[in-house]
Amino acid sequence: MTTTHECGTERKSHHPDHVKKNLVTRLNKIEGQIRGIKGMIEKDVYCDDIITQLAASQSALNSVAKVLFEGHLKGCVKNQLLEGNEEILDELVVTMQKLMKK
Repeated sequence: MTTTHECGTERKSHHPDHVKKNLVTRLNKIEGQIRGIKGMIEKDVYCDDIITQLAASQSALNSVAKVLFEGHLKGCVKNQLLEGNEEILDELVVTMQKLMKK
């Protein structure tokens, strides 16, 4: 999925409406998965089944992060570099380190 948005000095992103809708839909699904996992724990469901659901939820969160990261690169980072702000690269390195911890 290709996303574009602009980041200004206010440090806000401006995602197109279709991207916001997609992200909110994904996050709503993840929220439901987490509630389901909580219910599984409360009902003493077999551990392996819970772990499978946790892995699916983590994968879904990673997908959201990928969409946001792509938009960040193609929008915010690109724009900042075009404006001559190379400090954005330091921020990008930190962001990548955060994503790679997973």
